[in-house]
Amino acid sequence: MSHRVPMAFGTLMMGLACIPVIAGDPLPSWNDGPTKKAITGFVAKVTKEGSPDFIKPADRIATFDNDGTLWAENPVYVQLAFALDRVKALAPKHPEWKDKEPFKSILAGDLKSALAGGEKSVLEVVAATHAGMSIEEFEKTVQDWIATAKHPTLKRPYTECVYQPMLELLAYLRANGFKTYIVSGGGIEFMRPWTERVYGIPPEQVVGSSGKLKLEMNNGKPQLMKLAEIDLIDDGPGKPVGIQRNIGRRPVMAFGNSDGDMQMLQWTTMDHGDGDRTPRFALIVHHTDAEREWAYDRKSHVGKLDKALDAAPAAGWTVVDMKKDWETIYPPAH
Repeated sequence: MSHRVPMAFGTLMMGLACIPVIAGDPLPSWNDGPTKKAITGFVAKVTKEGSPDFIKPADRIATFDNDGTLWAENPVYVQLAFALDRVKALAPKHPEWKDKEPFKSILAGDLKSALAGGEKSVLEVVAATHAGMSIEEFEKTVQDWIATAKHPTLKRPYTECVYQPMLELLAYLRANGFKTYIVSGGGIEFMRPWTERVYGIPPEQVVGSSGKLKLEMNNGKPQLMKLAEIDLIDDGPGKPVGIQRNIGRRPVMAFGNSDGDMQMLQWTTMDHGDGDRTPRFALIVHHTDAEREWAYDRKSHVGKLDKALDAAPAAGWTVVDMKKDWETIYPPAH
């Protein structure tokens, strides 16, 4: 046998390994029922050539919120946990924090008092702990933290607190020609260092809240420095803005879990008055499983789901009942 034959066979096998396996059930962690059928039915009709509902691949844009949609957000948002750890790490360089809120309460372990100021307090903490360094330095800090930090109650790395059904959904959509994006209220520079490894979503397909950047020369080398100024809050009405700025195409599928995602779902599915009749799909992950995860919605301090839940039936949005629709919540622990 020529040496070229096994080489060619090896090349073929490597190529086959890169093709998503979609034979059989592409969504095994989703229980059979109307929710699963809504997803697969939509994908089937928009990817069938010759169908009146066919969507060409270039327009198959799917946007996903991150916190509470792709990974756990309770008891606090992961990026806030990162910021709180950064406050403790940076405290020796900031003696003034001992007498200044919300830092004083954070250092005392009183998270409730620290966050009593709401969004203003959160933004102050994020600005103080994320700014004043280059994007490379920040990326390294995020990578080091997320490699070791663990969820306070699940006791596993945050990157293993992702939802197995949503990982399957991401792979299923990509196998059917969709381009998957994250559109999150979380910080864009916080997510980009790890989303490709965890979700298969590269940095250029991550849209998030962002601070201002400034180019500086440091020892003759150009560096982008993070400033303590907000550029975009990619939440609520900011999500359609972030989509337009970063993607430039209106999604045909959108996935969220809270009122902060409502405008993204509306932007995706509602009639814009431009004559566009493209089929569209929106889904809300409703946290209903108090035993395997958490049960929360209207009065939650994270991922509040109230107005969007009420709007879903009339808008035609699919609502996931996590307890009923998901056979599995998290992937096996490593």
